[in-house]
Amino acid sequence: MRPVDLHTHSTASDGTYTPAQLIDYAHEKGLAAIALTDHDTTNGLAEAMEQGARYDDLEVIPGIEFSTDYEGKDIHIVGLYMRYDEPDVQKRLQEFVDSRVMRNKKMCRLLTEHGVPMDFDELQAAFPDSVITRAHYAAYMLEKGYIKSRQEAFDRYIGDHCECFVAREKITPAMAVKMVLDAGGVPILAHPILYGMSDDKLRTLVKELKDTGLVGIEAIYTTYTAADERQIRKIAEDYDLLISGGSDFHGDNKPGIDLAVGYGKLFIPETVLEKIKSATIFWH
Repeated sequence: MRPVDLHTHSTASDGTYTPAQLIDYAHEKGLAAIALTDHDTTNGLAEAMEQGARYDDLEVIPGIEFSTDYEGKDIHIVGLYMRYDEPDVQKRLQEFVDSRVMRNKKMCRLLTEHGVPMDFDELQAAFPDSVITRAHYAAYMLEKGYIKSRQEAFDRYIGDHCECFVAREKITPAMAVKMVLDAGGVPILAHPILYGMSDDKLRTLVKELKDTGLVGIEAIYTTYTAADERQIRKIAEDYDLLISGGSDFHGDNKPGIDLAVGYGKLFIPETVLEKIKSATIFWH
């Protein structure tokens, strides 16, 4: 049985592989399917789908990863099989991009005031096809010699509690679930263990999202322990959710995490995707 990877990133957001390179790499590694799920953008999907058409034995799944806010926590919703090229979907996604631009301009001003000269237009020009995230700030600052490591950027300047960080106005997880459903996609709660919630609190979130239309939850993920996976599988069972999984591959921006295998032991079987695909027949 061949592996699949349902959570990956490209240069369209904060990965270091172009969409085409990512698809080539997935084929090279023998994947049965790969989902490109860049942060709050579908800009890389046309290139990924075009590259995927070269391979008869690899399915390329159009996706996205929404950043949302839930009681002060950054919660991510992955959407798979999105009808991403519909005008209404693109209009709503553009609103996300616009809010990021406003946030990034404010962050550039703050960094400059704190002795780290940052020009938004230069930053955007350095990553012309990307939705700018904090990973891009760190790479740019390192290139300019303002810092000695990417981690220093987060520790001193752009981490969640640093003076130069500006939070972006976000939608709620329930709103993201609805947006995915409206675009004909399958909404998945991404890497729930990473949110640091108690089991009760996580179940409260899952119940709310299930009532909104959540279809799946990431129970197989790069950083999970065996106990983590058991916990999420039990939640999936209790709330009648499908299992999803992914490496969260970012290329060099997440060193040590490889496509499909994570740190080396990750394996997401094709059967996981088969069940997700069967769910799409109800609204496709």
